[in-house]
Amino acid sequence: MKARKLPFAALAVVSVVALAGCSVQIGGSPAPSDRSTVSGGTAGPTSTVAGAPSGLQKYYGQKLSWGSCAEMARTDDIDEYDKTKLECAHLTVPIDYNDPGSGETSLAVARVKATGQKQGSLLMNPGGPGGSGVQQVAGKSLEADKLPIAQTFDLVGWDPRGVGASSPAVKCFSDKQRDENRLSTIAFDNSPAGITKQEDFNKSQANLCAEKMGKTFLEHVGTADTVRDLDVLRAVLGDEKLTYLGYSYGTFIGAIYAETFPEKVRAMVLDGAVDPAEDPIDSSIQQMAGFQTVFDDWAKDCAKYPTCPVGTDPSKATERFQQLTRPLIDKTVRGQGGRQLSYSDATTATIQAMYATQLWEPLRRGLTGLQKGDGSLLQRIADLYLNRDELGRYSPMMDANTAINCVDGPAVTDPADLSRLDSGIRKAAPFLDDGRGTGRAAKGTCAFWAAAPTLKPHEVHAVGAPKMVVISTTHDPATPYANGVSLAKQLDASLISFEGSQHTVSLEGNACVDGAVGAYFRDLTIPPAGLRCTP
Repeated sequence: MKARKLPFAALAVVSVVALAGCSVQIGGSPAPSDRSTVSGGTAGPTSTVAGAPSGLQKYYGQKLSWGSCAEMARTDDIDEYDKTKLECAHLTVPIDYNDPGSGETSLAVARVKATGQKQGSLLMNPGGPGGSGVQQVAGKSLEADKLPIAQTFDLVGWDPRGVGASSPAVKCFSDKQRDENRLSTIAFDNSPAGITKQEDFNKSQANLCAEKMGKTFLEHVGTADTVRDLDVLRAVLGDEKLTYLGYSYGTFIGAIYAETFPEKVRAMVLDGAVDPAEDPIDSSIQQMAGFQTVFDDWAKDCAKYPTCPVGTDPSKATERFQQLTRPLIDKTVRGQGGRQLSYSDATTATIQAMYATQLWEPLRRGLTGLQKGDGSLLQRIADLYLNRDELGRYSPMMDANTAINCVDGPAVTDPADLSRLDSGIRKAAPFLDDGRGTGRAAKGTCAFWAAAPTLKPHEVHAVGAPKMVVISTTHDPATPYANGVSLAKQLDASLISFEGSQHTVSLEGNACVDGAVGAYFRDLTIPPAGLRCTP
């Protein structure tokens, strides 16, 4: 599996639905959007004769010092990578591109050199927001010899500002606080008094993050600034134009980059598309419907086994799942290493398993364990999603996810919209309905965020950019198929449809998809119109 795309952070304490690429909370939060409102008011860079934007020659002209990835491995919890192939460096960029002298941030970068004649660099982002490109490329270092694309391109990943091994990383909450939040039941009281308690909690979380990270940094942690960083990295790597592969939220980075720097795009593949134009509430509801679709697919597969924990009748699987998990709201069960499994953990584990069919069997075993009062396997799967290691340490991923989402679009604050969001999600994904809905919902953390949004929902257009490629999976739980159709239309891109039940597919061994992607990256060969690939 690739690094987490984070389409859904099932942390009951803040009732969050943190989406892949956009984020809407059952209590408010943002969605991707429009660079016309980028902090500082500038819509794009002004080039100089030297080719670098005015005042930024220092950054565009820097040289990377490649070396060991040991420090980044500790920071990003990379347990395995090929030390002979992987090398790392730090890229320096200004915190505020409109005021470069006001401060700098350091971005972690990793690469695996091309195994043959180098054609250029392939920059990659795994999604999130909050996913680590360093981790992603570290994983690819183990299979570089088997990837045809790695013969002619350096594989390059970076941790966006605020993420992973970049410095500073957004880290608002302690590991102990994270563990405690997973056990909280505050989100299940939707009475007027309960809503007030939820909003007070969410406000305190937003204030704590502002105190630890500072308002200025939080103002510049979003995608609007990340695409500027990406252009610096492109230039520093020596590539005249960008060759890019983005997954999930990484498709949003790619789309905004293409809109901002259309003349700097060489080739771009966007797999598991976020639709930048979609209303954030509609986006959340559609995403939850996608999770329900894949849950139903899993239930049909599980029904093949006589001991399936949700029964052998797929039509009753949602009801059986509710019966199995809802009691955890009032009484946890034994988890891993002396911990307790909460309702939040059980649903988070189930969501994680929807990303890839390889996790369907572990989910079946985990829910079977829950039937017997053992939640250890489900908790391990939830830990995987939330990036908690065996020592109890969390990566900055979840905090970065919130911080980026909160400035990538407006929070939902209107009570009527919050009610529509809450009821819509419960209807779209009944397997995740906790049964405690009252028609009310609290404003989420982003409604109290110190930094104002720098983007808003809009159609992206990359006038002057070359033909790009969008890949969309028919039963993608996190980024519905329709998102890819919409994004391809906005960018006038070629669309590859993959008929499967998973989140993203490229460079994972599917001959049809990888063949088309490889030919496009190497030779700029546009995939055949209407190309459909199967597992």
